[in-house]
Amino acid sequence: MTARLSTPAMAWMTATRTTALALIAQYGGDAETIAMLRAAEYAALGDLKGLADWDEIIADIRRLDTEGPGAGALN
Repeated sequence: MTARLSTPAMAWMTATRTTALALIAQYGGDAETIAMLRAAEYAALGDLKGLADWDEIIADIRRLDTEGPGAGALN
């Protein structure tokens, strides 16, 4: 049995994936570094929600990098 995600959860996952793809398309191999810098900005502000969001984006970038040549071909 597969758990169903609510519409907001699906929208958030889509936004996270879209952001990861946009960073890869714009920065290529530096996408993870750029996302880490952005996460650090939120950490410095004490914004734990923003930090968690960027941590998920970083995780998506890593997943996309390991899925194969499709992600690398974006740049």
